[in-house]
Amino acid sequence: MKKIYFLLAITLLASALLTPAMAQFPMGGAAPTKALPGTAGDQTPKGSSKITGFVVDSSVTKAVEFANIALYNKSTGKAVDGTVADEKGKFVLNKIVEGEYRLLISFLGFKNKTIENITLAKGQELDIGVIKLGANVQTLSEVVVTGQAALIEEKVDRLVYNADKDISAKGGDAADVLRKVPLLTVDLDGNVSLRGSQNIRVLINNKPSTIIASSVSDALKQIPADQIKTVEVITSPSAKYDAEGSAGIINIITKKNSLQGMNLNIDGGVGNRGSSLALNGSYRKGKAGFTLGGFGRANYNIITKTSLEQTGIVNGITTLTRQTGDGSSNMLFGQYNLGFDYDLAKNQSITAGVRYGVRNMVNQQDLVTRLFTNGVGGLASSRNVDAKNLSGTVDINVDYLHTYKKPQQEWSISTLYSRNGLTNDFDANLLNGEGSLTSRQRNLNANVNQEFTLQTDYQTPIKKNQLLEFGAKGIFREVTSDYRYLLAGPTGEFTKEINQPSGELIYHQNIAAGYTSYTYTTKKRYTFKGGLRYEHTFIDASTREGGPIGIGDYGVLVPSVNASKTIKGTTLKLGYNRRIQRPGLQQLNPNFNAANPQNITIGNPSLRPELTNNFELGLSKTIKKVFVNATFFGRVTNNAISQVRRPSDTLAGAIVTTFENIGRQHAYGTNIFANIAVTSKINVGIFSNVFYTTLSGQAMGENGVSQNLTNDGFNVSGGMFSQAQFKNGWGAQAFGFLQGSQVQLQGMQGGFGFYTVGIKKEFKNKKGSIGLAGENFLSRRFNIHTELNSAQFNQVSDVYLYNRGVRMTFTYKIGKMTMEAPKKKARSVNNDDVKTEGNGQAAPSAAPAGGASRP
Repeated sequence: MKKIYFLLAITLLASALLTPAMAQFPMGGAAPTKALPGTAGDQTPKGSSKITGFVVDSSVTKAVEFANIALYNKSTGKAVDGTVADEKGKFVLNKIVEGEYRLLISFLGFKNKTIENITLAKGQELDIGVIKLGANVQTLSEVVVTGQAALIEEKVDRLVYNADKDISAKGGDAADVLRKVPLLTVDLDGNVSLRGSQNIRVLINNKPSTIIASSVSDALKQIPADQIKTVEVITSPSAKYDAEGSAGIINIITKKNSLQGMNLNIDGGVGNRGSSLALNGSYRKGKAGFTLGGFGRANYNIITKTSLEQTGIVNGITTLTRQTGDGSSNMLFGQYNLGFDYDLAKNQSITAGVRYGVRNMVNQQDLVTRLFTNGVGGLASSRNVDAKNLSGTVDINVDYLHTYKKPQQEWSISTLYSRNGLTNDFDANLLNGEGSLTSRQRNLNANVNQEFTLQTDYQTPIKKNQLLEFGAKGIFREVTSDYRYLLAGPTGEFTKEINQPSGELIYHQNIAAGYTSYTYTTKKRYTFKGGLRYEHTFIDASTREGGPIGIGDYGVLVPSVNASKTIKGTTLKLGYNRRIQRPGLQQLNPNFNAANPQNITIGNPSLRPELTNNFELGLSKTIKKVFVNATFFGRVTNNAISQVRRPSDTLAGAIVTTFENIGRQHAYGTNIFANIAVTSKINVGIFSNVFYTTLSGQAMGENGVSQNLTNDGFNVSGGMFSQAQFKNGWGAQAFGFLQGSQVQLQGMQGGFGFYTVGIKKEFKNKKGSIGLAGENFLSRRFNIHTELNSAQFNQVSDVYLYNRGVRMTFTYKIGKMTMEAPKKKARSVNNDDVKTEGNGQAAPSAAPAGGASRP
């Protein structure tokens, strides 16, 4: 309890310190501005009047980021002031002298719009409201640039992929979308890698969830693809983000709106391997808004065949295992949410939400195994296994945001409670060589992961080209795992199995953190962002049988530096950051999972965190109709957490997989992405990821003797996608991806391929659509061939996936909404935390002389 009181004291003390800090900064000012070519800039006579407004795309009611705003004196016709809209489309012209003016709004790919007869009185604050720009369809090159920006956007600290144009992902899940995001790799099980590393943090609307802490792949299955608006890939997180996630952060932004009125969206799909249905409604009136949604998905007819051949040497005895398997899976996923937001005042808002997710995965597998001991074969045995992977997750958040008259100055308090109940059980019938039932086995494993987070953040600009941020955070986390084995005869009752371990793990992990970050933009459009974060972790772990586990507390200092510069249309980015990766629930869980007794998995509650230094250099440029992004990176990890396999000392022919801090891991490589605007209606994208990795360290070998392990090699993956829009609401999209073999500490994991093709027809009234998508329809099955080895064992496995599929999708919208200028809502807790089992803030606007129009 003393540690909890200490963490609360740190967080509340930081909140108290923020209050006088805010009083030290002036409250005057307006939105950040940039002088436009031909305007007076800072030389303009200063007045006391003000003009504000929002710029949106008339066709999709979406903000036009960085639109150019110019103010002209009506009598002289000369430009007297100007600015650039922010990422929300909002603009502010401040300190204007009273008089008569006209306003010119322009941006590449849109028709210019002029607002005449603007009369300002002294001290008047004039709100122009929403200004809609129409697309300039007559200028092909401008349309092309606009189309590219809608697909990929590159910001100071992240790459943004706009997923709301995806056709083939309709009826799919988040994994289907992430497969198409540059820099990311998603395997057929939904495991996500960033530049070859699965040590990433996945957020949903800037929020963490306990379900992600246990399994990223399972969490992605609960998010419907057609509810994803954008995916942000943050490869060099600033000090504001948690230090967790050695490779970076992925932030999935779902679709929201700031409209008045009520609507209901219905999305569904049906196919030979899965069906889905989603209902999402929203209502907003005045200062209050409500959202209510539900999503359900069923996956069925999932067939898997396996073959395994492995050799293990224990105490001089060589055992050869040959095994075949036939399996099938059925899965049910659901997600339900209720949200509320309310404007307490013009500059204060509160946001609250409840989200519940459920996952039911049932796997059935028939295994036939035969053992050969020193070349002598034994009788074959069979094992029929029914495994259940069930979970229920609840997230509750309450957030408060206070903004000030000074632009970008704000203070927030965020809270989050998450609880994930996870059940991993299996029942196995054991049969002899004649197929007769000899005994039954049952493994019960109940896990609970719950946490509470309290954080506060404050930021304020210093002049027009500098931004200061600082804050504090406390996380209080508890993980429990209760596991036991039961054994029964063919018809008898289950009793405790003496030869298998049972026990309970209780793992408390509390984190206290504080950070500060500083951003500076020069007049020549150099941007520098540096920060420092400190995190201290308190650990108290014990097992029911063994008592306390000797894991000490630890602290880590995390620096980050990012710089960017645009030179003649080429954006150059340079970054360095240090990251920490704490072990996740499945890596800590000491349950002895022997659903397949020849391939046993067990966690390691004594794992320590790993530390990674990341370096990257990025280049991006638009060359006529082609947008190119290339990033060169290096990653050095100490105390790396890795899967380690060894022969079992007690079970003949079995290989045991666990996790250990093996030593060092290096990775150096490049990510290249290119988007080609073939025409104004057709885009083609090509991407590749190539890096060289080395792994080295020590792991426990036979009879407890330490052994040196090393491996290295290239990892290559790549793919392409295309999308096209036709007349009368028709559209089409295709995507293909190929993953090469992946270097493991003890061998190579096999690669795979994946492709989809989809078409969609939108109704004339744009109230709905119908689509058809096919997956892997040219292939009967995929084979993932993996070879692992060490001095004590060799393992060759083949997994055959029968995932040829087709699905029909439909959408329909009910209700009518009217446009309202978007308002800034309270920020939510952002726990960039916890490693899975293995299977930002933009820079402030400056005011440079010579213009601010975006290339």
